[in-house]
Amino acid sequence: MIYYEVVCFYCRQLFNVYEGTPEYKYAKESRDGKHVCGSCSHTIQLEARLNFFK
Repeated sequence: MIYYEVVCFYCRQLFNVYEGTPEYKYAKESRDGKHVCGSCSHTIQLEARLNFFK
């Protein structure tokens, strides 16, 4: 299976994005973009929801 190793800009750890996922397509198009791993993505979404109602 083909994958890219990218760095999460939130926690600064390497993670793999596998072929066939939207993250893979974004990583392929934008190698220098801001990528987040699954757990950080979930954390960012929760923080956004909590701050939306303040």
